[in-house]
Amino acid sequence: MPYYIKRKPKAPKSGIKERKPSTAALVRKADKIFSLYIRLRDSAAYNYQYFRCISCGQIKPFEQMDCGHFISRTHQATRFDEENAHGECRFCNRFSSDHIIAYQRNLEAKIGKDRVDMLLARGRMTKKWSAFELQLLIKHYQQEVDKMQGKSI
Repeated sequence: MPYYIKRKPKAPKSGIKERKPSTAALVRKADKIFSLYIRLRDSAAYNYQYFRCISCGQIKPFEQMDCGHFISRTHQATRFDEENAHGECRFCNRFSSDHIIAYQRNLEAKIGKDRVDMLLARGRMTKKWSAFELQLLIKHYQQEVDKMQGKSI
């Protein structure tokens, strides 16, 4: 079409549909709220101000806490498993290459060797999250976070 011919703008449709969020966007949102839930859960004993790192055992301020996963988040079957995620200091989670050894030892002391073995078995399973499942996870963990922060549901 030549440049000098102008098209008439199309009239907007009356029934405009909302775009559904992609699965990747829902996973990011679920990761964020799940991480906050785990960090709040593991700092509750210290009045949400401090936490004990699962790997090194040091007590540090809440601001220095990450949600550390025993089995990597790439394994979808245990990505949002509460037994797989615990409060971990930023140094151990991001920079320490051997933190997983102490993590396993302390995790076995916390939940028991049998449950750690079951967690490792679940980590080898395959899982594909549906948008519906992710939305349910987001809703559930948002309600839990709101309870911990004292907000009304």
